Amino acid sequence: MKKNGHKEKYYLTEVDKISHSIYCHHDLMGEVFIDTHSHKKGQFIYTEGGIVYIKTGTKTHFLPARHYMWIPPDVEHAIYPSKPEVIMRNLYFPVDKTDAAFYQNVGIYLVNELLWQLLCYTRKWEGDIFENDEKRFPVVTAFKVLLSQISTDPLMLTLPRPKDPRLEKTRVYLKDNLDKNIPLTEIASLLGMSERSLHRLFKSDVKMTFIHYYTLLRMFKALEYVLEKKHTIGEIALMVGYSSLPTFSNTFLKILGKRPSEYLHGNRIYVK
Repeated sequence: MKKNGHKEKYYLTEVDKISHSIYCHHDLMGEVFIDTHSHKKGQFIYTEGGIVYIKTGTKTHFLPARHYMWIPPDVEHAIYPSKPEVIMRNLYFPVDKTDAAFYQNVGIYLVNELLWQLLCYTRKWEGDIFENDEKRFPVVTAFKVLLSQISTDPLMLTLPRPKDPRLEKTRVYLKDNLDKNIPLTEIASLLGMSERSLHRLFKSDVKMTFIHYYTLLRMFKALEYVLEKKHTIGEIALMVGYSSLPTFSNTFLKILGKRPSEYLHGNRIYVK
C-alpha cells in the first residue's frame, strides 16, 4: 500500500485530537490507500471523480461519485480509491448517545442539492472547527442535523465478502464472466454441489440469494464503466450481461438510485 505521511497523520491523529471539535478535510486521494483505522467521531465522506471502496468488517461498500457514506464512531474501516483522480470531502462530527439513530448506522446516500451547496461552501476549510467560530460552526452544525432529516433511504451498495472458499471461487468466476448470463446450475456444477445446497450456502454465508449477489456484482461493475465514460449505455449493458437495455436501466435505477443516463449529469464539487 502506498501512503502519504500527511494523510496518515491526518487520519490517525488529527481528527480525534480535540474531542469536541468538528473536523474538516478535503483532498485529492492520489494513489493513497488508507489502512484499517477508526475515529472517535462520526465520519461523513463524499466522493467525486470515481468510486471509493470502503471495507468494514466482512463487507465492501461501493461509494460512487456524488454520494456520501456515514460511518459511525469507532467503526473500523479501510479506504481504497478507484483511481488517483478521486476527491474525498470529509467532515467528522462528535456523536452523542442522545443523537438520532441515523448516526449509529453505516449507510450510503445520494447527495441532494441542499447538502451539495453546503458542502461546496466548506470546500476551502481545513482542520478543527470550534463552537466560537461564528462563521463556520453554524454551517457544519446545520449540516450534521440535516443528514438525519433528509437521508432516509440508504442505498444497498454493499457486497459481503464470502467466508466460504467455494463462494470466493464463485465470486471470482462471476466477476470474470459478467458479460455472460450464468445460471445457478452452472455454478453448482463447477463446484460439484447441488443447486439447493449452493442456494443455502449463499443465504447462510453472504445473507442474500445468488441472484441478488450476482446482480450487485453486475451493477457495481456497470457503475465503474459509466464513470469511465468510454462506452455507451447500450455497450455497458451488454458488457455486464444484459441484452435488454430497459431491464438494465431499471435494475441500475433500483440499486443505484438513478438511471445510468441520468447519473452523469449531477452536480460537481469544485476542485480545491
